[in-house]
Amino acid sequence: MNKMTSKRRPQLRRTPLTLATTCIAALAMLVGGLYAGFAAAQEPVPRRNLFQMLFGGLSRDRPVYEDRSYFPEQPRPKRQRQQQQRQKGQGQQKPKTKLADTPAPPPQVVEKTPDAKKVLVVGDFMAGSLGDGLKTAFEMTPGIAVETRANGSSGLVREDYFNWPGTLPGYVGEVKPSVIIVSLGANDRQLMQIGDAKEKFRTDAWTAEYRKRVNALATLARKEKLPVLWVGMPPFQSAAMTADMVTFNGIYREEIEKVGGQFVDIWDGFVDEGGKFVLTGSDINGQQVRLRGADGVNLTKAGKRKLAFYVEKDIRRLLGDAATTDKNVPGADELKDLVVTAPLGNEDIVKTQPIGLTDPELDGAGSLLGSTAPDKGNGKSPRDLLVDKGDVASAPAGRVDDFRLSKPGTVISNPVIRN
Repeated sequence: MNKMTSKRRPQLRRTPLTLATTCIAALAMLVGGLYAGFAAAQEPVPRRNLFQMLFGGLSRDRPVYEDRSYFPEQPRPKRQRQQQQRQKGQGQQKPKTKLADTPAPPPQVVEKTPDAKKVLVVGDFMAGSLGDGLKTAFEMTPGIAVETRANGSSGLVREDYFNWPGTLPGYVGEVKPSVIIVSLGANDRQLMQIGDAKEKFRTDAWTAEYRKRVNALATLARKEKLPVLWVGMPPFQSAAMTADMVTFNGIYREEIEKVGGQFVDIWDGFVDEGGKFVLTGSDINGQQVRLRGADGVNLTKAGKRKLAFYVEKDIRRLLGDAATTDKNVPGADELKDLVVTAPLGNEDIVKTQPIGLTDPELDGAGSLLGSTAPDKGNGKSPRDLLVDKGDVASAPAGRVDDFRLSKPGTVISNPVIRN
């Protein structure tokens, strides 16, 4: 009996409760496996301590899901969206038009009248700069035309290179100027050939010969009885060259005035208050600008205009009506005060003798106003009297601090007392 019992295995009965438990367990395993799969796809997030929670650090990254059907894409930050939009639109963005690419309007050019008076500028590279400045100065004046005939390396020493006495008459006959302007000397600091000898710079023989050549050129320029303006040299960055220019300017002034010409001194326009050379200074409008080039010799555009400013007023004075500006020309109102007209020949000029301001007979009187002798005093001022004796000076009659009861011209009546 026992053997039969030990060999037989107990048979389990599958009841409805057992089947339901099995289904629940299988479903739990499925859900757990699915959750474990998603959790494994995520990166482990480290834990943050209190300091990091208060002041930041170890920011949590947004989880990235591969299956967009279960977990839709989260909205991205605004800055990231803008960056992506810019990257997408780089290939489609149209080039913007820069303001600098817009061409500037061409300057208005005023045509010269057929009978415009000519101004002839001759000399070296300083004369070329002067001519450029004068063209700018008279660009709005139709009655004046500037013609420049300059050789940058020329002078009065090397006549074998360029001979100004032999060339100037041809320029005068070609241009037929009304005014001649000469600017020479910056290249003349060198040996001079005098006959068969070569004289060194600044010797007595060199200076005497140079003075003769300056006088000869000035006389030749004045041959046609034309107004001649000899423009002096400016200072240069080299101290030795500046000292030589001072000597040259003295020779130019003396020789041009001997023949009836005029010397134009421009020295003060290119030095500071102490008389020293400056690269930067005030322009014709008083603004600080660069006047000289980096070499300390040549002039900038503003420097050329300032150089011409010293000659411009003399040209307007000499040419008179030709310097008037047409009313239709832009900027004519600004130049009207610079125009100087010559007096007419038949105009009567009344000359009077100078009268002194201290002359008593100026108004027919015998003495000057206030010539009466001042009142004699003790020599003490009202302050001294107040400090020494305590005396207060009485106020003049009619002043606001005049508190006297009886004033001149007033009558005080007796008061009427009523009971």
